[in-house]
Amino acid sequence: MKRLQQHRPLLHCALLTMALSLSTASHGHQNHDNTNSQYQQQAITDNLTMLSKKGGNILLSQGQDGLLIIDNGYADLAADLQSALGELGHGQSLKYIINTHWHFDHTGGNDTLGKNTTIIAHDNVRKRLAQKSAIPLFNYQADAHPQHALPSLTYPQAMRVHFNGDELQLEHFANSHTDGDTVIFFKLANVVHMGDLMFYPSFPFIDIHNGGNAVNYAKNIEIIYQRIDDKTIVIPGHGTVTNKAGMAKFKTMLNSCIAEVKAMKAKDMNLADMQKQGLNKQWQDWGKGFIDEATWISFIFHSL
Repeated sequence: MKRLQQHRPLLHCALLTMALSLSTASHGHQNHDNTNSQYQQQAITDNLTMLSKKGGNILLSQGQDGLLIIDNGYADLAADLQSALGELGHGQSLKYIINTHWHFDHTGGNDTLGKNTTIIAHDNVRKRLAQKSAIPLFNYQADAHPQHALPSLTYPQAMRVHFNGDELQLEHFANSHTDGDTVIFFKLANVVHMGDLMFYPSFPFIDIHNGGNAVNYAKNIEIIYQRIDDKTIVIPGHGTVTNKAGMAKFKTMLNSCIAEVKAMKAKDMNLADMQKQGLNKQWQDWGKGFIDEATWISFIFHSL
C-alpha cells in the first residue's frame, strides 16, 4: 500500500481532482460534478438499453417480467436514474439490481433503489459494502451501507437469472478489477456486460488494495474473449459499446503493456524508472482516459 501511495504525485491531474473530491466522501454523501445529470440512452437490443452519464455504464432489461438493471451509478444520480427507469419502463417495477462490484460509481444507487428491490452480487461485494471501505489511491473512504442497500442474493462462483425471456449467466472472475467482479452474459441476446473488467478504449483501473491484480485481469479477459463470438455486443464498465474486435484490441494492449513492464523489471528497474521510461508510444492514446500511463505502470508493477 505504501509503495503505491509514494507515487501519487505522478497521477494525472484528473485523478488528483477526483481524489480531492472523494477525500471527505462517505456513503450517500459523495460530492461530484454539477453537470447536467440526464442519462444518455443507447438501445442495445429491443429490450436492452444502456444508460450512461458519469459513473459506470448501466444496462436495463425491460420486458414482461419487469425491469432489471446492471449497476446503478452514483448516489447523487439515483433520482435521475429512477426517472429514466420510469420513462423507459412505463411504470413497471424494478425487480433486480445486479452489482458488478462494490465501487461507489456502480453501487451508489443501492440506497435509494434497493428498498423495494432485490440486489444480486458476488459474495465479496456484500462483504465490502457491509463494512467500512476505502480506495487509498483516491483518498476515498465510506461507511458501511444500510441493510436494504446490501445484496440479499449472493453467489460464490456463478449463478443464472432467468428474466424477460433470456438467461443471464453471472460469473465471478476473481482478483481482476477487485476481488468481487461479476461479468454478465445474456445467452439469447448475445450481449455481455463486463463491469470494470473492461474500460474502453483506455487503461483500466486496477484496485490493488481491494483484491485487484493486472495480470489476473488480463488472463480473465482472455477467457472471456474465447467465450464470445463476432456478433457479441460488448458493454464495458466505462467507455463505448464495442464487440469482439474491440476486446481483441483491449486484450493486446493489456498483454503488451504487462510484457513491457516485466521486461523492465527483469532489468532491475524500480517503479520510478519504469514510469520515467514509459511504455511503447503505440499505447499513448489509451492513457488519455481516467488512468494515465504512470498509474497504469504502477498497477502492473504491483501485480507482478
